[in-house]
Amino acid sequence: MQPAMEKNLDMQLRDILPIIQRRVMEDTTYFGIPTLQSPTDFWIYQEIIFAMRPDFIVEIGNYCGGSALAMAHLLDQLEHGTIIAIDIDSTRIHPTARAHPRIQFLEGDACSLFDKVRGMIAPKARTLVIEDSSHTKENTLNILRRYSELTQPGDHLIIEDSICYHGLDIGPNPGPYEAIEEFIAENKEFEVDRSKEGFMITWNPTGYLKRRAR
Repeated sequence: MQPAMEKNLDMQLRDILPIIQRRVMEDTTYFGIPTLQSPTDFWIYQEIIFAMRPDFIVEIGNYCGGSALAMAHLLDQLEHGTIIAIDIDSTRIHPTARAHPRIQFLEGDACSLFDKVRGMIAPKARTLVIEDSSHTKENTLNILRRYSELTQPGDHLIIEDSICYHGLDIGPNPGPYEAIEEFIAENKEFEVDRSKEGFMITWNPTGYLKRRAR
């Protein structure tokens, strides 16, 4: 049985995170579509999207398309924006997500598809990039180096699941957290925006990057 909050107020954060992780991985849905997304982080996403009003959202790693659909619904409310959704395997994409007119699904390796994606995005377009693929340090760093080029000053670039071995002992090690450290050390145009971790519980510690204003 799920522990009740009011009866476990002395529980440590290290014991709470696995409970949330199980819920995210096993039962979380959006419009009935399995969606591996922390609700506290997605609330931050909608705040960024509302403030930024992106012309494009590039989501790398789509699973069943639940988070892409959720963001498409936000763009519907803004009456603006397109999602370019990239995954190495698009066979799991739910028909409801696939049918949404704001989402363009691309199948393949994100780094190999970069030139094609760049050709789909107009120069100077406001672009929000969300990286949620294999989570290895090497792949995350390669994506950061390439897809950061699509952002404009003031835009955000989100690296998901930097919680790997920095909150939960899961996933690759080294992983996204270490890739972020290396990227920030070598690219002074970006900074970690820890104001986006205001709920404290996040699956993306240090993963909200912002391109510095010139």
